[in-house]
Amino acid sequence: MFRFDDDLKVYLYREPIDFRAGINTLAALVAESMQLDPLARAVYAFHNRKRDRVKLLLYERTGFWLMLRRLEEDHFVWPRRHQEVIE
Repeated sequence: MFRFDDDLKVYLYREPIDFRAGINTLAALVAESMQLDPLARAVYAFHNRKRDRVKLLLYERTGFWLMLRRLEEDHFVWPRRHQEVIE
């Protein structure tokens, strides 16, 4: 079982991304577009256009985790704020 720490920050990227993007592309997106450190102790969440998939990027001591979740019959609810990054 995989668990996140209670004090772990989660940042949501509001715009949909191309889900062919891998670790390097998402880490660059975190650094350049979100203006955050991809090596920080935080989870960065991304979604596709249909919002039926979500990717989570997380860095731990020895490297990156990239997790993907796909919903078969529903979609993720994503905040509709005007800011590009939501904490």
